[in-house]
Amino acid sequence: MRVIDKTPFQDEQGNISLIARIQGTLKYGLSWYSELEAQKRVIAYLDRVLEKGFVLIRNFPLPDSEIVIPLILIGPGSLSVILVSPVKGQFEAKGADWNIITNGVAAPASRNLIDLVGKLSRVFQKYMQVHNINIPMQPEPVLIASDPGAQIESVRPMVRVVRSDAIKQFANTLSQASPVLRTDLISIIADLIIEPQPKTIQPSEPDATPEERAKAIFNASEAGTIPPGVMPPSAQPRGNKAAQPAPKKSRPMSRTQLIMLVVLGIFECCVLAGGVYFLFFFNS
Repeated sequence: MRVIDKTPFQDEQGNISLIARIQGTLKYGLSWYSELEAQKRVIAYLDRVLEKGFVLIRNFPLPDSEIVIPLILIGPGSLSVILVSPVKGQFEAKGADWNIITNGVAAPASRNLIDLVGKLSRVFQKYMQVHNINIPMQPEPVLIASDPGAQIESVRPMVRVVRSDAIKQFANTLSQASPVLRTDLISIIADLIIEPQPKTIQPSEPDATPEERAKAIFNASEAGTIPPGVMPPSAQPRGNKAAQPAPKKSRPMSRTQLIMLVVLGIFECCVLAGGVYFLFFFNS
């Protein structure tokens, strides 16, 4: 089984220093480090049973969020989102409820592990949809109690609940599931989950040439329709271009206007002749 470990605050050897442990506890809560140790024990169990065709992604932080998916297990016929808890005591898994039993009385636990792993599974499914990672299987939420001191009474829980003594049986069930994915695709899918491919923008179709647009308009005008993306100049909206004043049409002059023009012309001629005579008389 291939393990891709994305656990935060650990070094290259998989160790977590005291300072890193404090930082992780402050960020993820008091149960963070104990759940990491419980994960190691469960992964060791799974690794002894599951073959090389399985890939497990550990503590994958979803990009641009504070959500960490504890375990993502991908196999030829299964896809599981697993939450490992080291809780001890007597519990009841009933529907969507996670109850703790004290003196025979069931009361809601302070932390609903069933609801938590169910939400993690839905968030992970949405993450794959957003990044177009298509897998012909729905992620199954699984809650594993790693400590033998956890006694769990299951009454039709909404998630698969696995006790510590049933981890091997759970792994055998996964390995015997009918294959849906080819073995060579499982590692590719795991890599896509960790580093999704960026979305590509499809190039738009090249613009039609003027001859093609003219032909399309002509054919559409004969058919009584306008093809998509083609609009004749007469149908262009006025708001797209600056409004231009329409040219004024000259009106024919009336008879009165013609008479006035003739009179003004004669008057101007008289004034001009008088000026010439006045200059000639005084210069002589």
